[in-house]
Amino acid sequence: MKPYPIHRVSIVIPVYNEEASLPELLRRTTAACEQLGRDYEIVLIDDGSRDSSAELLLEAAAAPGSHVVAVILNRNYGQHAAIMAGFEQCQGDLVITLDADLQNPPEEIPRLVDEAAKGYDVVGSVRQQRQDSALRRWPSKLINLAVQRSTGVAMNDYGCMLRAYRASIVKAMLACRERSTFIPILANSFARHTSEILVAHAEREHGESKYDFLRLINLMFDLVTCMTTSPLRLLSFVGGGMAVAGFAFALLLVVLRLLFGAAWAGHGVFVLFAVLFMFTGVQLVGMGLLGEYLGRMYNDVRARPRFFIERIVRADAAPAQLPYSSSASSLESIQP
Repeated sequence: MKPYPIHRVSIVIPVYNEEASLPELLRRTTAACEQLGRDYEIVLIDDGSRDSSAELLLEAAAAPGSHVVAVILNRNYGQHAAIMAGFEQCQGDLVITLDADLQNPPEEIPRLVDEAAKGYDVVGSVRQQRQDSALRRWPSKLINLAVQRSTGVAMNDYGCMLRAYRASIVKAMLACRERSTFIPILANSFARHTSEILVAHAEREHGESKYDFLRLINLMFDLVTCMTTSPLRLLSFVGGGMAVAGFAFALLLVVLRLLFGAAWAGHGVFVLFAVLFMFTGVQLVGMGLLGEYLGRMYNDVRARPRFFIERIVRADAAPAQLPYSSSASSLESIQP
């Protein structure tokens, strides 16, 4: 593994209703990047915020000599789609993703850069003493274990978005056309050398988590359907096993009725209902899972843009667009 030369670093931060934390986020992220001794840019993507986040980003990007690039989406598309929109605007040799809520301190950025410079394609992070509720921690552990077993890549915290990617990995991800994307898993599918470092984790100071119950459920389905088709194969095995078990149980019922009569189990009515509900539940789960895959295939076949960029503002000259674009834009980059 050869050292990786890093001349420019891009920080990509999706923003959704984070006006309270933005001033501190910009201050701390800029201070961390100044320590790198390299050129850098901070790409912030407003994901359809309903507060004044977009205005704050535009003001920061328009300031003379600013390192901020403001990307304004026309509505909310979700965290991972917003990050992909930021990827399209990056010019760095190394791209680092960071959440805007400051639970992952920007001060960890130099450590990610140093680790990536050793030659790693992807550098992940593991949150120490995670400051989330048990309702968030335990499902996260189960999901991490499932992802490790399905992908074969032994990384311990896929839920932490404080991660570093080589520019070549980012370009490969932009070439993928699927709409339902979980970036850490997608990146690892292209990476040859991966690493992880331990990072601090703080309590959320402003606002509330944007991942409510429904968003977590949607994220779980994205995880399952984007990384493997194993659930479909498992469904076939379970269905076959249930069919064999159902046939054997039916024979047992016939034998018991002949030996002991119909009265031994309420003339068999409740047993039949139990069997019926069991098979109906398995069928509904299977149909729902198939529907998830078919729905995602339908969205991919339509090939609609994953996001619509309304406006881009940067203080320096506009970069050349990367060759792989999955967005539509109504306005060209605006130079102050």
